[in-house]
Amino acid sequence: MQEFVGRETASSRFTGWLMAMFAGMALLLAIIGIYGVMSYTVSHRTREIGLRMALGAGRPAVLKMVIGGGMALVAAGLALGTIAAFGLTRVIETLLYGVTATDPLSFAVAAVTLSSSALAACLIPASRASRIDPTIALRSD
Repeated sequence: MQEFVGRETASSRFTGWLMAMFAGMALLLAIIGIYGVMSYTVSHRTREIGLRMALGAGRPAVLKMVIGGGMALVAAGLALGTIAAFGLTRVIETLLYGVTATDPLSFAVAAVTLSSSALAACLIPASRASRIDPTIALRSD
């Protein structure tokens, strides 16, 4: 009986495993992309950040500025992604077992996972930006 059940569910298990692998790769690519964009933004705003720090902005203000900018982009992406996901629920409905295609818990877990990953990806460039020496930043081209 176990062999029969195994053969009958092999296709579903493979599809689930494949979807999980693609989801993990998508999350990894999103983290790398967010880190890259934030790092690029910080490197091009070095003089501005140095000037802000020279005029009295502290580390927390710089951290808040960089992380806030990154998370604003993430929030916009989450909003557009959620709308697109609701629109595509009919496509994946045949692959789901035990949950509806518009399960609010699934959408919430996905949003929290992406948001926390994006926050972690924003922290490294923000930390680097908060350690910029104003005198060096203002001297560089």
